Amino acid sequence: MLVAAAVCPCPPLLVPEVATGAAPELDAARAACTDALGLLAAARPDRLYVVGPAGEGAQGVFPAGSTGTFTGFGVDLSVRLGDDRGRPADDDGGRPAADRPLPVSLAVGAWLLGRAGWADAPIEGLAVDGTATPDVCAGIGRGLADSAERIALLVMGDGSACRTVKAPGYLDERAAGFDAEAARALGTADAAALLALEPELAYELKAAGRAPWQVLAGAAQGADLDGRLLFEDAPYGVGYFVAAWS
Repeated sequence: MLVAAAVCPCPPLLVPEVATGAAPELDAARAACTDALGLLAAARPDRLYVVGPAGEGAQGVFPAGSTGTFTGFGVDLSVRLGDDRGRPADDDGGRPAADRPLPVSLAVGAWLLGRAGWADAPIEGLAVDGTATPDVCAGIGRGLADSAERIALLVMGDGSACRTVKAPGYLDERAAGFDAEAARALGTADAAALLALEPELAYELKAAGRAPWQVLAGAAQGADLDGRLLFEDAPYGVGYFVAAWS
């Protein structure tokens, strides 16, 4: 059963070493993520799943001990997802998933957990297809919720990337409305509203958080959790949200 969840953005810029001189611009977001992780720890889960989007070839289960790197962003920095207490899992090639590098979304999640000194429950990562349908995402979430008596989720994902002309996806007038509804649903633990987010629109707006948020919605069904929105902004034309469900 899902007992708590934290929703955090997953831009590599959240890592100060990547952001370099621009690092202070996301200090408020980092502080909100720390607060959200504190609420996860307070829920005393039996297992924590870190869920984030990934492209083809980087999807699937990543056990504790999996590593990621930010070298692709010009920084010699590696992160580790918890310790080695997670269950083993294979990718499609039959290799242990720990042999695969974490996708960026899970690497940012691992960095957040390392920064917070997480040691409260075994960890496992799950990288989901960003184009998965709401039904598929909800089914994944229900499976996670049924995997242990008390589970928690750290859900990584951004809103639209089309809020301004300088945004990665340029300006799209639909982006503000999409982000407003996502923020409302995340801040009120409205699982039904999250599941109603349209995959096609999310894709056009480059909203990478849509699928992970819908995994959360599936896991939360029947859990009767309350939500709080701890942070909302779009400093680079991308919607960033931090929320806590408990």
